[in-house]
Amino acid sequence: MNLGKVISDLRKKKNLTQLELAEKCKMTQAYLSHIENNKKDPHITTLKEISKALEIPLPIIFFLSMDEDDVPDDKKELSSFLFKNFKPILENNYI
Repeated sequence: MNLGKVISDLRKKKNLTQLELAEKCKMTQAYLSHIENNKKDPHITTLKEISKALEIPLPIIFFLSMDEDDVPDDKKELSSFLFKNFKPILENNYI
């Protein structure tokens, strides 16, 4: 899962600096930088603030962050279908 990269990509798509997004989320730019560089795992409350500030539903952020390695073996067939068919649509609309 690459949550930090997705947050960074979404932020850039919205033409926000780290400082601007951090201020919207009431956190420091340094903390947001750590999140975007996957050095900190943010609390769910923090992720909700980020998704609200980016105006993107949190489940979409989670889905975009996932890759095949995040899925249990017994769910790989379904996830492969979802990744192949829906991830590009979401990426085109959000990133």
